[in-house]
Amino acid sequence: YLKISKLALAFAIIHSKPPGKSCKEYTEHLARTVSEQDFGWKSKAEALEAEVLRLRQELLLNKICPRFCLENNASAETPLDQECAKPLSYSSQLEDSGCDVSNDYAFDSLGTASDFHQSEQIANTSKRWLERVLPLDLCCSSKESVTAPVQFLQHLLEIKKLSERGILQADFTELENDSFTICNSVSQLLDGLTIFYNSPKFPVSHLVSEAVFVLIRLITDNKLSNHVMKKCFKKLEEFKKNLIHLILRNSGVNRFQTLHAVANTLVLLARNNILRNSLVSLLLLEVRQFAVQLLQAHQIQAMYDITQYENIFPLFMILEQLLQNETKDSSVSNSDYDGEEKIRFLKNLDQIILHLSDEFPLFSLYLWRVSVLLESTQME
Repeated sequence: YLKISKLALAFAIIHSKPPGKSCKEYTEHLARTVSEQDFGWKSKAEALEAEVLRLRQELLLNKICPRFCLENNASAETPLDQECAKPLSYSSQLEDSGCDVSNDYAFDSLGTASDFHQSEQIANTSKRWLERVLPLDLCCSSKESVTAPVQFLQHLLEIKKLSERGILQADFTELENDSFTICNSVSQLLDGLTIFYNSPKFPVSHLVSEAVFVLIRLITDNKLSNHVMKKCFKKLEEFKKNLIHLILRNSGVNRFQTLHAVANTLVLLARNNILRNSLVSLLLLEVRQFAVQLLQAHQIQAMYDITQYENIFPLFMILEQLLQNETKDSSVSNSDYDGEEKIRFLKNLDQIILHLSDEFPLFSLYLWRVSVLLESTQME
């Protein structure tokens, strides 16, 4: 049947071929026409899907906080803040390799911890601000793919904050009834950030900094994080793995600023204990695998990946920071992350350090420091 169909199509093309064109040229012309039509339908379908998601986001917010709640609280008077959130600091970002930096904190591409706390304090919105921004305008006027989910999640967080103060009445059980909208919005946000980190532009745009800020607020919120973690855990895990691989595989000459930005985002994600525990396990896995590969290459005097060797140190620094925070913070349980990965990391580690210490002293030192931190957390 397929052969007959192809033969019939060939005869149809030959009979309908305009004069002056060969069969091959006419066939290529028809193929281009069909391809353009498919592309047009695909674009229309994506636009319609975006519109459906926008309407679902608006509907969900109106279910959580009905319009009459805003009108009934018209007498509530609170100061209107100048801005809903302070953009994270980028004044010191330079379009260079990042090699010549006198102050480590001045080169914090996605904001320091103090910036984040300050942003949380400044993000003190009022009922009048919420009235001004609703109804939502979530259409992507920007080419960046994170605009719509950022706006939706911002509104969700602000409604939550105002409801806690008693300014608004909100029912967040609606999130359980519409898991698609929250999950899809978070997924779009993570996809947009992944696209940016694959081809970053410095200084970082306000939209990207706001996306990171909103994401961290969402996963550290006591109530909203439960909904997000239940529905989007796999996507968040995939996002973390992508960021780790971006660090390891980045071979650009001026890559240090990008590596710092990605590393800082991973540290911010670790503010959520569940994500923190899985991140520690992922980092231990990557470091252990590279240590074994490096030892094998050293033993047979083979070549090793120098770029990956250089890029492994940001992972060491992230791991050290997380383990140090664990020893300081008694509320963090070190038994939650994968104990098997910890055992595998420490197994034969002394032998690996012994064999690599002469040729790779810095790498061996970092391995030893991580092992000490792991053992100290176990003692704690």
